Amino acid sequence: MALLISRLKYPLAALEPFISERTMDCHYNWHYLTYISAANRLIEKTYYHDKDIRKIVSTAVGPIFNNAAQAFNHDFFFSCMIPNAPLIPSRLSEELKRQFRSTDTFLDAFLNSAVSNFGAGWTWLTMDPVTGKMEIRNTSNAGTPLSDGLCPLLCIDIWEHAYYLDYQYRRNDYVAGFMNHIDWNFVAAQYDECLKTFLRKDNAG
Repeated sequence: MALLISRLKYPLAALEPFISERTMDCHYNWHYLTYISAANRLIEKTYYHDKDIRKIVSTAVGPIFNNAAQAFNHDFFFSCMIPNAPLIPSRLSEELKRQFRSTDTFLDAFLNSAVSNFGAGWTWLTMDPVTGKMEIRNTSNAGTPLSDGLCPLLCIDIWEHAYYLDYQYRRNDYVAGFMNHIDWNFVAAQYDECLKTFLRKDNAG
């Protein structure tokens, strides 16, 4: 069983002028699909050949991890964006206010963390399914919260290939644009799934 290619939920040009069709074509059709192809080649005839991508990323090391994690991270990042961002669903908004004092405080902290993320990597909003605590964290290279048992809720790609054709060195402008294209319904769905795990553990304890 091969890792499946996730199709974009919007056309390549749909995010313009935030992200150009040229950048999305390069990012999705070259970077993302290359990681999928490499991961499928590496897991063939191994323990991981029939495993879900989250299982692979959570347990693999070396080249298998690098390619599967990059495939997962890219898929998650693409899913976090939408041409016309909806309002933050109330259940998620209330939790962000509870954990970060306000949604604006969270948004500012997320933007600042992404802008200051050194080198190539990712900036995430995560949730611990054991404690329910949310956290903004940066990862480098193919790093992913799944490796630490955390639920990813939101993600921005800080590798230069995600924005350099459009923004060059102006990462701040790229991140600011991303904040206006977050698919909060997708983020809320990830929160809901992680919350179910947290509530089950909480009730079991």
